Amino acid sequence: MMMTRRDAVASFALFAEILASGRHADAQTQTPPATPAAPRPPVFTHDLPNLTMDDWEVTVSWVDYAPGRVGAPHRHAGFVLAYVLEGAVIAKISGQGEEKTYTAGQMFYEQPGATHEVSKNASQTQPARLLAMIFAKKGSTLTTPVQGRGAV
Repeated sequence: MMMTRRDAVASFALFAEILASGRHADAQTQTPPATPAAPRPPVFTHDLPNLTMDDWEVTVSWVDYAPGRVGAPHRHAGFVLAYVLEGAVIAKISGQGEEKTYTAGQMFYEQPGATHEVSKNASQTQPARLLAMIFAKKGSTLTTPVQGRGAV
């Protein structure tokens, strides 16, 4: 089965909406709204690279950050969309400015060829978890350590 760029984006948008609606389901079922809910703004919007996605696939993985966990610099094949499920994660992606803290419900993007220079839990006491969606050619090595740099 061939996945087009449009299919990948549509699948991701549906997935993000399911995640976002699940986070709010308990509150909505316990207390009915007095007025119709306004449409929610997008969780994340970012241009995607202009590339042919023939023979590509998406791999979705949980990434758990124990309290205080610091990851080593690395690269991913293709591009990555990451959605923080719980806690807070600090990330710095080459070419995207300074490090930034992302909290539950926020997303970030890693462009093709970028180095994930900083990847760490923002808390020394609370765990964090994100969902990483790596879009890459089938059979690619999805994560490659960056040599010559220690964990930051």
